Amino acid sequence: MAFSARSYPSSRASSPLVPGWLASVPMSVELAATLLILIPALAAAEPAGPPALTLEEARRVALRQNADFRVAQIQVDAALAQLRIAREFPNPTLGLSTAKISTDGTPEGTPLGNGLFNRAYDSIASLSQLFQVAKRGLLRDAATAGVHAAEFQRADAQRLLIQAVTQDYAAALAEHEQAGVLVESAAKLRREAGIAAHRFNAGDLSASDRTRLEIAAEQDELNSDAELATARAAVVALETLLGQPLPDGTTQLADSLERLLRDAPPDLEATSAGPRPDLASAAESVRQAEANLALQRRQRIPDVTLSVQYERNPPGQTNTVGVGVSLPLPLWSQFNGEILGAQAQRAQAEAQLDKVRIQASAEVASARVAYHEASERARRYRTSLLPKSKEATRSVSYAYEKGGASLVDLLEGERNDNAIRVASVQAEADAVATGVALLSALGRIDGNPAR
Repeated sequence: MAFSARSYPSSRASSPLVPGWLASVPMSVELAATLLILIPALAAAEPAGPPALTLEEARRVALRQNADFRVAQIQVDAALAQLRIAREFPNPTLGLSTAKISTDGTPEGTPLGNGLFNRAYDSIASLSQLFQVAKRGLLRDAATAGVHAAEFQRADAQRLLIQAVTQDYAAALAEHEQAGVLVESAAKLRREAGIAAHRFNAGDLSASDRTRLEIAAEQDELNSDAELATARAAVVALETLLGQPLPDGTTQLADSLERLLRDAPPDLEATSAGPRPDLASAAESVRQAEANLALQRRQRIPDVTLSVQYERNPPGQTNTVGVGVSLPLPLWSQFNGEILGAQAQRAQAEAQLDKVRIQASAEVASARVAYHEASERARRYRTSLLPKSKEATRSVSYAYEKGGASLVDLLEGERNDNAIRVASVQAEADAVATGVALLSALGRIDGNPAR
């Protein structure tokens, strides 16, 4: 059977995938089928925007680009440089001097001749080497403790950065989801307003009630716009942590609060405390201060400088050699000021260690309380309040559509449901934020002991 060519302008004109200029061109069935296949493929082939950002990827980006973390890494490099300096031996000193050069024109030649090396000059070449007595080991110990302290400070910066990124990510998700609640509420009230229009035409609803519905819907739309603006500001804060050069709040987030809660360790409240890098860094600072104090006490032992020299002084003593030893005499200074300063630095480091210990214990205690409250609040919203509120709102809406409930009941039910859903989202965000704060306080970010 043969098919005749037929055109379908009306069907193409109604398709959102076909441009307006193409809708007016007659075409055969075969051509139309081909275009219907190719146009979606071409649309799909258009370059897409950047992929949405997961929390794990956000953490990796922050550890790669965050300025504070990069500064912590640079501090480690500086401490390693100091350790290298402490391990190096002092350089020798080369001395060259010439004396007895005539300034009044007296001939300086000798029986050996009048060449540069035969004149009556007193020329000396010397080589000196400083030997640090009982100090090099302490220098290395202090520098090694400084490297360890810097490394633990870098680990602590990583701990705090991961905590901050997670909390900012959860805050941005919460703002987006709360805006979604209000958008859904506005759409629902718009539908109710449509039903109200029919009831108004039938004489079952007053004009004031219809207007109140429209006002409630528009108010939810305005509130959702405000929440979206707040969400964008939260994304800007997250982008700042990620080290983006031009944060603008356009980063799309791939995870959800529900997923972040699901990924939390099930036994988080019972998790024991692990080694915290800030405590380890403070302890290494104490060791460094003790090594510095011992080093200052060793300064009372003089360092020795050994030297050898070659001297040429024709004609009497043509070539001679000599050796020497020099050392400072600790007559006027016993390095008491330096020792007192090192003792004060050690006491300060010990006080800082005590402070960090107390602060760490307080952080663990407060984080446990906060996480218990937030997780329990999120659980009760999820298992009790949300289902009850959903059912109550559905019942009131159905009754209103059938004329069995007043507009006041409908609006009151919608406002209560919005409040419950928004509070539930906030409870989930609080549970995520307090959960990562507890992991951080325990020194177990991502469930692994901080190193």
